Amino acid sequence: MNKNLFYALLIVIASSSYGILSTIVKVAMQHGFTSGEAVSSQYIIGFIIVLTIFIATQRQLPKLSKKGLFILVCAGIFTGTTGIVYGESLKYLPASLAVVMLFQFTWIGLLLDCALHKRLPSRAEVISLIVLFAGTILAAGVLNVDLSGIAVQGWLLGFAAAFTFACFIQFNSRHVEGITTTSRVLIVSFVALILICIFLNPEIIWNGKLFNEGLWKFGLTLGIFGIILPIYLFSIAVPKVGGALASILSAIELPVAVTVSVIVLDEPLTSLQIAGIILVIVGMMLPTILSQRRQKEKSLESINK
Repeated sequence: MNKNLFYALLIVIASSSYGILSTIVKVAMQHGFTSGEAVSSQYIIGFIIVLTIFIATQRQLPKLSKKGLFILVCAGIFTGTTGIVYGESLKYLPASLAVVMLFQFTWIGLLLDCALHKRLPSRAEVISLIVLFAGTILAAGVLNVDLSGIAVQGWLLGFAAAFTFACFIQFNSRHVEGITTTSRVLIVSFVALILICIFLNPEIIWNGKLFNEGLWKFGLTLGIFGIILPIYLFSIAVPKVGGALASILSAIELPVAVTVSVIVLDEPLTSLQIAGIILVIVGMMLPTILSQRRQKEKSLESINK
């Protein structure tokens, strides 16, 4: 398999795992837990798993430069703040609109990447974003949502969630010298856990809810799909493909979220949503397809010469 396609596939898998989280949180709420408790259990159990892997395989953190430590701390901060801010936005926004707001990270991430690398977006990237935006609106079912009366806080929090997630992807695109993937994930998840404990529900550890009332089952699933799998894969793949393409490929999260909610929660699925899912997948694949086509054309030109 082509290396670029391999790393792109890792990002698709990581983003798909994020798409499962909202359904797991909803199932946890059906069992009597709050969304804050479910998200807190995700970061607590996730960190415990990473720490166990670290102790079993390494046991000692490498010495990092100030720049390297800064990158990892920022990645952890934006990991935690995305969960916190997105959860807060759901208090003001309908779920479908909150998803659309979160998915503004695609163009925000592209603009950040262009600004950091002092370049203009390519034609393939622009076309991809237009297709993704149209697909996101259709797939989320936002056309059926009444936008009147939505508080300003909802719009601001939704946009903030998109911005923090875009920043998370950008910091994960930065290579850090002298650190293993496990050490990287450990530091990122630890910083995120600190934020979650400050702003959400750390008391689930000592009030018995986490281990005595079965919340750990949801925390384990959320920890695997929300911490272990995505952060590991993002840490490996994003530095290889870059922040711009990673932002576009991460759009697979939306169709996965819609599909899983239909299967697990029996939520309705309209023909417009199906069309939106198809558009998101097409928009996500466009940059890779067009890039490969350009490479073939260049190789043919060099052969003809």
